Amino acid sequence: MTRTRRRAVRGRRPLILVLPALLGLVFLVVPLLGLVLRAPWRELPERLFSAEIGAALRLSLVCASLATVLCLVLGIPLAWLLARGDVPGRGLVRALVTVPLVLPPVVGGVALLLVLGRRGLLGQYLYDWFGVALPFTTPGVVVAEAFVAMPFLVISVEGALRSADPRYEEAAATLGASRWLTFRRVTLPSVLPGVVAGAVLCWARALGEFGATITFAGNFPGETTTMPLAVYLALETDPDAAIVLSVVLLAVSVAVLAALRERWIRGAL
Repeated sequence: MTRTRRRAVRGRRPLILVLPALLGLVFLVVPLLGLVLRAPWRELPERLFSAEIGAALRLSLVCASLATVLCLVLGIPLAWLLARGDVPGRGLVRALVTVPLVLPPVVGGVALLLVLGRRGLLGQYLYDWFGVALPFTTPGVVVAEAFVAMPFLVISVEGALRSADPRYEEAAATLGASRWLTFRRVTLPSVLPGVVAGAVLCWARALGEFGATITFAGNFPGETTTMPLAVYLALETDPDAAIVLSVVLLAVSVAVLAALRERWIRGAL
């Protein structure tokens, strides 16, 4: 088929498809545009540095970063196990790992309470033996965010591992390198772009987490009130503050997707 004919075929846009496509675009973009237009831009710097919004912003950044570190420590080995390990029932394991992607976050928070609460399956021992209580604390926020965000990292790293060329690892093994050395010096550097992309997505998801956080960690200003929770509270008393926080979260989401657009296009995630 010639280039001219290809262009002709591609240029045919059935009206029955174009109209729903435009309506879908409007449906997705107009609410975001309305948020931007209604934002109190003149008061934005002052409100961002106010005590309440500043505390929620700092807490969100710290907890999301710590949750991402936790996901990296646990998620990279888990992704390697799914991609390279000979695990019985690997398909079932992968399904369980990705359950938080489709599970309602509130249900995830309830599950965390039943396991890590003071009378939970594991939480009772943490509290009785070590005096550690995770629910309704800042560490509880980190745990809730990591639970919801980790699948993003695992999927990204597993995909990178599956697409990586195993010949370099085989060459390192023939030269006498141990499995741990091969992983550190060969495997991990080769999938670093996937790790970075997964970590960024993980961080952004943790930053915007609401349901599991409010269920497992509660809503205590300065301790567990992250930006999404602050948005929910501000809607009742100070709508402008809710809009400011929403704009910040929107800006972060757009920045993350813009930074990873090439990876999305190439289907690496």
